[in-house]
Amino acid sequence: MKKLVNDPRSIVREMLEGQVALNAAQTLLEGENVVLRADPGPPGSAQVAIISGGGSGHEPAHAGYVGAGMLHAAVAGDVFTSPSTDAVLAAIRAASGPAGALLVVKNYTGDRLNFGLAAEMARAEGIAVEAVVVADDVALRDTVEPARRRGIAGTVLVHKVAGA
Repeated sequence: MKKLVNDPRSIVREMLEGQVALNAAQTLLEGENVVLRADPGPPGSAQVAIISGGGSGHEPAHAGYVGAGMLHAAVAGDVFTSPSTDAVLAAIRAASGPAGALLVVKNYTGDRLNFGLAAEMARAEGIAVEAVVVADDVALRDTVEPARRRGIAGTVLVHKVAGA
């Protein structure tokens, strides 16, 4: 046996349910594959919500980084697929307070597109949102121009610095 999978169609949701069952500091947003801090802080907090995410298949990223001093929310896409714009927007709405949100986005086309569209939609609703794109992939520095380098391990450091 190579893996334990109940149903491939529900693998992401079941993985997230397991993640939050093991971590009392996390909760799962109803209807979306979004992990949130269970205690985001006092109402009206001046803290900017840090939100990230990406395709599933590299667990515990990104849900494993939700907690004090790191992310306020993580949005999970299907396996190796960027999260939908609707899911990212739901995370922004759920995690943001008066100070708004910072989206930490990896430099993949789908992530940039969907997080970017969600940010625009949130701004249209009056939510302050900014984004930073992480493109730290030095493994491809000799073959890929800097603008096309992916966001890899350095993304976690951005989560930590932004969430500190």
